[in-house]
Formats: sequence, structure tokens, C-alpha cells
Amino acid sequence: MVCGGIHMSDIPSFPYSILWGERIVRSVANLTRRDAREFLALAPKIPVRTHTVPYPLDRANEALEDLRHGRLSGAAVLVMD
Repeated sequence: MVCGGIHMSDIPSFPYSILWGERIVRSVANLTRRDAREFLALAPKIPVRTHTVPYPLDRANEALEDLRHGRLSGAAVLVMD
């Protein structure tokens, strides 16, 4: 699971039991606003095309099954309301 953002905001709570497998909580605090602006300016110039499949948080198990069985083209993204 990745919870990310460029600005500081609270991370919504969710039941810990929904996480699967190994668990690591990690924080990266060395990204500055300038770094983010420079990256966002560079990103459209790089010929990388990403594909994501959004899943509501309550369908996390379905996302894992789709991943395990090769039914995803791209990355599964859990979306919290």
C-alpha cells in the first residue's frame, strides 16, 4: 500500500487487517515542494505510459486476486473515499 501526497494532510484510517503479507510502514520526508514542481515539469517529457486499475478499498481482496492471477494490465490502485 502506498499513501502519497505532495502536501501535508491526514491519512484516512483503515482496518489494519486488510493489509496482506509483509508489512512495512515507511515515511519519506526529504521531498521538497521545489522537488515536486521540478518532477511534475519533467514527467510529461518522459515517454512512460502508465495504466492503473482503480479499486474501492472494500474490494482490496479482489485487487489482490486479480494481481495474483495476471488479470491486471498495469497497477492496481486502492481508492479510499
